[in-house]
Amino acid sequence: MRSDLARMIYDDIGFEDITTCALIPPGLNVKGQIISKEEGIVAGVELAFEIFREFGVETEILKNDGEKIRPSQIIMEIEGDPRKILTLERTVLNLMMRMSGIATLTSEMVEMVRKVNPDVLVAGTRKTTPGLQFFEKKAIRSGGGDTHRYRLDDSILIKDNHLALVGGVTEALSRARKYASFTKKIEIEVETMEEALEAARASADIIMLDNMSSNEVTNVLTALGKEGLRDNVIIEVSGGINLDNIMQFAKTGADVISAGYITHSAKSLDLSLDLEKMY
Repeated sequence: MRSDLARMIYDDIGFEDITTCALIPPGLNVKGQIISKEEGIVAGVELAFEIFREFGVETEILKNDGEKIRPSQIIMEIEGDPRKILTLERTVLNLMMRMSGIATLTSEMVEMVRKVNPDVLVAGTRKTTPGLQFFEKKAIRSGGGDTHRYRLDDSILIKDNHLALVGGVTEALSRARKYASFTKKIEIEVETMEEALEAARASADIIMLDNMSSNEVTNVLTALGKEGLRDNVIIEVSGGINLDNIMQFAKTGADVISAGYITHSAKSLDLSLDLEKMY
């Protein structure tokens, strides 16, 4: 994480912040605030704290990751060298705004589904921005969602292209079971009722019902129940899920709803950094 933050900062700075170095003399001190400009769930506060601390800027956190914020609320107070603060400003705000937007959308979706299915999990996917996956997953957690896999080594997830090359659900699960440690869960993505039943009979830990309608999901769950397999497997639904249809999938009784929408369609939350007169 620290190396990722350092890369973002120095990619933005280059050799130096020539505007700030030209206008602001060294040896000054300034106070400032990071302020919300709209309602939402804040995220990225801990990371902003780490960045400022690394550069010797003092901070006081007034709103923690995952807390609700309203317009004009102060999230963090800062004090230190204005040359450092101005140089870090855009990187800190971009990260916080992006993460807060994801946390806000996640929270909205979680609140919606819990009204009809209190136990369902809302999860992200690996459809994240390259280089930002750790931060975007952290934002999902701040919004009350589940991160799903961070990386490929977290668990086994057999997808459609794996199945196309291996030749079938049962064979893929058998190979995965032989290769994986007992500590790793094995998930498989299926697109039909027949594949879902085959996966459950072959003892998959998690079955992802991909791009099925809510009615199709309900039918799969009913069929699993009739065979006495429903309680043996975690059912995840995924594919094209958004604010308009997530309630339909929550009502099916699925255990997990995963949505790339959380990251690829989240709107950044508007935040600002305001500085007071130097002294």
